[in-house]
Amino acid sequence: MDGGFSSLRLEAVGAVRTALVSAENLQLTLKSELSQEEQALTHTNSNSSPEETHSTGNDDLKEMLESNKESLKLEAMKRIVGLIAKGKNASELFPAVVKNVASKNIELKKLVYVYLVRYAEEQQDLALLSISTFQRALKDPNQLIRASALRVLSSIRVPIIVPIMMLAIKEAAADLSPYVRKTSAHAIQKLYSLDPDQKEQLIEVIEKLLKDKSTLVAGSVVMAFEEVCPDRIDLIHKNYRKLCNLLVDVEEWGQVVIISMLTRYARTQFTSPWKEGAMFDENNEKTFYDSDEEKKDQAEAKPYVMDPDHRLLLRNTKPLLQSRNTAVVMSVAQLYWHLAPKHEVSIVTKSLVRLLRSHREVQYIVLQNIATMSIQRKGMFEPYMKSFYVRSTDATHIKTLKLEILTNLANEANISTILREFQTYVKSQDKAFAAATIQAIGRCATNISEVTDTCLNGLVLLLSNRDETVVAESVVVIKKLLQTQPTQHSEIIKHMAKLFDNITVPMARASILWLIGEYCERVPKIAPDVLRKMAKSFTAEEDIVKLQTVNLAAKLYLTNSKQTKLLTQYILNLGKYDQNYDIRDRTRFIRQLIVPNEKSGALSKYARRILLAPKPAPVLESAFKDRDRFQLGTLSHSLNIKATGYLELSDWPAVAPDQSVRNVEVIEPVKEWAPSVGKGKPTKSDDKFYSDSGEDDHEEEEEGSGSSSSEDSSSSSSSSSEESGSDAESDEKSSEDSEKSSSDSGKSSSESESEKKKKKTKKAQNKKAKPAAIDSDSDENGNGPVAQASSSSAESSSESETESEDDSDSDSDSKQKKSDGKTKPKVEVKSKKEVSLLDLDDFSPAPLKAPKSSVLSPSLLSDLEGLSLSNISSTMQVNIPTFGPVKSHELLHHMTGKGLSAQYHFPRQPCLYQPSMVAVQVTLTNSSDHSLEEIHIGDRSPASLNIHCFNTIERLEPEASVTVSMGIDFSDSTQAANFQLCTKDDQFSVSIQPAVGELLMPFTITEQDFCKEQGKLLGMNETSATITMAAEKASSQALSKQVLSVANVGVVSSGQNDFHRFAGRTVSSGALVLVSLELRESSTALLTINTDKSVMASMLRDLKQVLAQA
Repeated sequence: MDGGFSSLRLEAVGAVRTALVSAENLQLTLKSELSQEEQALTHTNSNSSPEETHSTGNDDLKEMLESNKESLKLEAMKRIVGLIAKGKNASELFPAVVKNVASKNIELKKLVYVYLVRYAEEQQDLALLSISTFQRALKDPNQLIRASALRVLSSIRVPIIVPIMMLAIKEAAADLSPYVRKTSAHAIQKLYSLDPDQKEQLIEVIEKLLKDKSTLVAGSVVMAFEEVCPDRIDLIHKNYRKLCNLLVDVEEWGQVVIISMLTRYARTQFTSPWKEGAMFDENNEKTFYDSDEEKKDQAEAKPYVMDPDHRLLLRNTKPLLQSRNTAVVMSVAQLYWHLAPKHEVSIVTKSLVRLLRSHREVQYIVLQNIATMSIQRKGMFEPYMKSFYVRSTDATHIKTLKLEILTNLANEANISTILREFQTYVKSQDKAFAAATIQAIGRCATNISEVTDTCLNGLVLLLSNRDETVVAESVVVIKKLLQTQPTQHSEIIKHMAKLFDNITVPMARASILWLIGEYCERVPKIAPDVLRKMAKSFTAEEDIVKLQTVNLAAKLYLTNSKQTKLLTQYILNLGKYDQNYDIRDRTRFIRQLIVPNEKSGALSKYARRILLAPKPAPVLESAFKDRDRFQLGTLSHSLNIKATGYLELSDWPAVAPDQSVRNVEVIEPVKEWAPSVGKGKPTKSDDKFYSDSGEDDHEEEEEGSGSSSSEDSSSSSSSSSEESGSDAESDEKSSEDSEKSSSDSGKSSSESESEKKKKKTKKAQNKKAKPAAIDSDSDENGNGPVAQASSSSAESSSESETESEDDSDSDSDSKQKKSDGKTKPKVEVKSKKEVSLLDLDDFSPAPLKAPKSSVLSPSLLSDLEGLSLSNISSTMQVNIPTFGPVKSHELLHHMTGKGLSAQYHFPRQPCLYQPSMVAVQVTLTNSSDHSLEEIHIGDRSPASLNIHCFNTIERLEPEASVTVSMGIDFSDSTQAANFQLCTKDDQFSVSIQPAVGELLMPFTITEQDFCKEQGKLLGMNETSATITMAAEKASSQALSKQVLSVANVGVVSSGQNDFHRFAGRTVSSGALVLVSLELRESSTALLTINTDKSVMASMLRDLKQVLAQA
C-alpha cells in the first residue's frame, strides 16, 4: 500500500517539475521573440528628455525599416504615416524609407509612396537617387502603384527632371486606367508651376484628356485647364456637350470646377436672356397657318430664342441643386444667377435657404450671396423671410448678414412685421448687433416713406436708453433721417440738444453739434447755449467733437453774431493752440473765412454760401450694392476685393458666335444585319426630339408592347448621364446612384402594362422619357437629335422639380390632361406629394401681399415705443418646449363688450418688458358694425398690480382684429389680475386667471444637478402621488407632451427609460420647480414635485388628471 502511494507521489512530482520546466522554456522563447519588437514599439526611457526620446524612437523605426521582416517594415511605415498625420516631422527617416521603394509588398510600397509625396520636395537629392525606381513603377501592372509613382515624381520639384516628368505625364495620359489619367491631370498643374515654359506641350495633353469620357478624369482635367490655360475657350467647344452630360456623375469637387468653367464659357458663347421685352420662343417652329404679315411682324420683333446648348447646361445642372455638398449647390445657384432667364432664377431659392441649416461658416458665405441677390430681386426670397429671422445662438456676423437681408426685403407690405422683429433685436445684449439694427431701421425709414415718421419717433425714444452704444447709433441715424426733411422736425433737434449733456460717445456728440449748426436758424435760442457749454469743455473733448464745435461757432457767427461773437473768438483762440494739427488748421481757415480783415481775400465774401450751403441728404445704401461686379460664390465676392487668380465674367456678346463649333463628327460603327424577332418598329428620325408630337409618340410607345419598350430602354440606357440627371431630379437621389438608375430603366422594359401605368402616373412631375433612336456617342457629345433636343422650352430644364411646388402642380395637371386624351383613360394620377428634404414647415411661404392697412397699423408705433432696453437676466438658461398647441381663453364676450370681444393666451415666451412678468397675448376683435376708438387699459385691481399695458389702439374697424402683447407680474400667485378694458365710450371689467403651469419658464439643467437640487427640496418642499396611467401614454414622447400641456417646463435629458424629469423656474421670483415621474409596474407611476413655493405644488392635481385620463 505504502509502495503504491510513494510511486504515485513520485509521478506527481515528476509531472509538476516537467510543467515548470516547460513554462520556463516557453517564457524564455516568448521573451526572445518579443525583445526586438518591444525595443522598437514600447521602448521608453523615463529619465531622458523628450528630444532624446524622439530620436530614440526614430532609431527604433530605422531598425524596423532595415530588418528582414516585412511585418516590421509595414508596422514602421504605418507608425511613420501616423506621425505625419499628427503633424510631426519625420524627414530624418527619409534615407531609411526610400530604401524600401523597390519593395515587392504592395501595401508597403503604397505607404512608402505616401511618405515620399510628403518629403520629396524637402529631400530632393535623395529622391533623385530613386528616380529609376519610380520610372520602373510607372510600368507596374497595379494602377495604384503607377499613379503613386507619378504623384511622387511630380512632387520632386527639381528643374533638371522636367523632361522626365513631361514624358511620364504624356504616357499616363494615355493609360488604360482612368485613375492614372486623373493623376496625370493633377501632375500637369505641378509641372506648370515648376516650369511655365512647358505650357504648349501641357496644353496638348490637356486637349487630349478633355476628350476623355471617364467621369473620374473630367473634374481633374478641367481644374488643370483652369490653372494652365483658362483663356483657351476653343479647347472646350468640342467637349462642351459631353461635359454637360457627364456633370451629374462627376465627383462633387469636380462638379464645382466644371460648373465654374462652364459659367465663364457660356457668357462668351451665348446671347443674353435678360434683354428687356425679350419674347421666349424656344420651340421656334412655324405654324401651319402663318400669314406673310405675321411673319413680317415677327421679323421686326425678333423674339429671343435660347441656344439649345445654353438650355442643355441649365437643364443638366438643375438636379445638382439637391446635392448634399454645399459647394455644388452654391455653384449651381451662381450659374443660374449669371446665366438663366430672370423668371427661372427663383428655382435656386429653396436650395439656398436649405443651406442655412449648415455650419456657421457655410451660413456666412450663403448669406453673403443671398444679400447680393436680394438687392436686385426681392421677390425671390420674400416668401422665406422667416428663415432670415435672427436666432439667439447665431454669431454676430451671421446676425448682421440676416439683418442686411431683412432690410433688403422690406417693402410696404411686410414692413410692419420686419419692424416688430427689429424692435426685439434692439434689446439684444450684443451691442454691435443692436447698433446694426438701428442702422437697418434708418434704411427702412429712408426707403419706405410711409414709415419714416414712425421710425423716427421710435429712434427718438431710444435716445433715453441707458446703453450708450444704442443712443449714439440712434443719434447718427436720426441725423441722417433729418437731412431728408429738416423743416418738419425742429422739435426733435431741441430734444436732442437737451440730451446732449448725458451723451458721452464722441460720434453722437459730433452728430448733434452738426445738426444744431446746420439748422441753427430753426433753434435760435438753443444753439448759442449749446455753444456756451461746448466752450467750457472744449479742451476735454475728442478731436471729432472739437471740429464740429468750431463749425458750429462759425455758423452761429454768420447767423447770430450779436450773441455769439465773443464765444466764437474764444473757441477759435482755443483751437489755434490745440495739440491736433487738423484742428489748428481748421481754426485758422475758419478765422480767415468769417472774420474779415485787410489780409483776407475775396473768399470771405462768400463765407455764408460756403458754410451754410444746403447739403444733399446722405443715401443709406446696402453694403452689398456693388458686390455684384464679382461672380457669386467666389473669394473676391466674399472679400469685396479682387483676389489673386480671379477670372472675371465677360459681358454677353451682342451676336452669338457660330454654334456649329460645338458639333462633333460621329463615326457610327457598321451595324451587322440581324433578323428581327417579333414585331419590329420603324424609327422616326425626322421627328423633333422634344416637340409635342415627339412626346405623344413616346407616350404611345410606353403604352405599346413590351418588345418596343425594351427596345427603347436598351437604346436609351447608353445615355447614362441624361437618365441619372432626371432620376436625381425626381427621386432626389445623389449623382452616385446614376448607374443604378440606368440599370433600373433596363429592368423596367420587361414590366407588365399595368405596372407601366403605375410608374407613369407616379412620375407625373417628370417629363417624358428620352426617345429611343439615339446611340451613346451622339448623346454624349450632344449631336444628332440631342443637339436639337435642347432647343425645346417645353422640356426646358426638365420642368418637373421637387423644389417649386407650383410648377410641379401645373406640370402634373398638364400631364393628366394629356393622359385623359389617350386610349387609357382609367389611369389615376396620384395626388400624394412626395416629401422632399426641402418641403419643410419652416419654409412654408409667407403671403406675398399683406393688406395695405398693415403698413401703418395702430400698434406699430406702440411697438416701436417699447424700443428701450430692458435688463433681461442673462443668467437664466431657457429652452422652449416642443409642445405646440396653445389654449385660448375668453376675456370679453362680444355681447358684454358691445361688439368688442377679446381672447387671451399665454405664448410661453420670455416677457420683453420685464423679466418678472408673464407674457400674455390678447386678440381684440370688433364684431360690431361701427368702428371702435381709443381701446386701452383702465383701472386695475388691486392697485399695486404690476401690468405692462399695450398702447392705445386709436381705431379698430368693423370685423377687424388686432393682437397686442401685455406683461403681468402675478408674483407667483394664481390670483386673477383684474382690470378694465376701455373704449372711447365704455368700460368693461375683465380678469385674467393664470394656470399654475403658466407661471413657469423652462430651465436647462443636467440630470446630475437635477438630483442634487432635488435633494435640497425634501420634506415639506416635496409633494408626491401615485397615479394609474393610460397604456397609450406610457411612451416618452406622449408623457412629455402631456406634462408640457399643463406646465411650461423644460425636459431634462435622462439616461433612464423609466425616469422622466422636468425643470422650470417661477417667472417672478426664479424659484426652482422640479417635476419627476417614475414609471412602475402595472401602468402605475410615482409623480413628485419639489419646490419651496407651495402654490406650485397645486400643479400636482392638474398633472394627475392629464396623465391618468384614458
